[in-house]
Amino acid sequence: MSQSQAPRKATPRHYLMCRPTFFDVTYAINPWMNPEKPVDTDLAIEQWDGLRRLYLEYGHTVDLIDPVEGLPDMVFSANGATVVDDRVLVARFHHAERAAEAPAYHEWFTRRGYPEVHSAEYVNEAEGDYMVVGDTILAGTGFRTDPRAHAELEKALGLPVVTLNLVDPRYYHLDTALAVLSDTEVMYYPAAFSPESLATLRELYPDAIPVDEEDAEVFGLNAVSDGLRVFLPETATGLAAQLRSRGFEPVGVDLSELLKAGGSVKCCTLEIRHWTAA
Repeated sequence: MSQSQAPRKATPRHYLMCRPTFFDVTYAINPWMNPEKPVDTDLAIEQWDGLRRLYLEYGHTVDLIDPVEGLPDMVFSANGATVVDDRVLVARFHHAERAAEAPAYHEWFTRRGYPEVHSAEYVNEAEGDYMVVGDTILAGTGFRTDPRAHAELEKALGLPVVTLNLVDPRYYHLDTALAVLSDTEVMYYPAAFSPESLATLRELYPDAIPVDEEDAEVFGLNAVSDGLRVFLPETATGLAAQLRSRGFEPVGVDLSELLKAGGSVKCCTLEIRHWTAA
């Protein structure tokens, strides 16, 4: 951290997670999935629970949504909905294998009395492709989320939306190629974006942390920040060093079993933002 940089401060966060009780890889809907590779569900639960305990130990609130048998990817709760100011836009999944997750998330938020719970008309995979940065939402498209969903998002949640085009199928969701560090800071893997979107990112975030391919390939960008601590795959060692140099505290996490389905820390973490209560 430079001498001129103010000390960073953690802000308590509210997360929604889903225990991987029924986790498995029985189909392939992204380049990381291979149904022929064995999956250890008990290990996946143990690793997931380690992440949940870390959040609690660092003072964050974690709510749980019940897993549904037959929905092995429901552990990736970030794909369920996007929440800002108690306004909720529930996902509409691209693949039929995950479609039944959306009603479960809609019911969860409705039962808890959220005043606005919107069902999406167009395909969007929620925080998989929607990154809230301060008072702006960065919205990915190219592989999953329909670009028409971005206008729907802006209307439902009341924040301006910036469209970013993904071009590498390995980074099929925005949360595999970009992570939010604070209300004004991000980090990203440049090669995952179209030239036009890369130019947009460089204009919006000239001080962003550029991440190399080695750290991107281990899902180092599938990370969660509370403003001080950055929870990320422990194998992203180069990225961890970059974060320390910027005054962040990287917290390494082992979610290697869940990575077999193409997900890691952020995929398992849906943030519930109560801005009106701030």
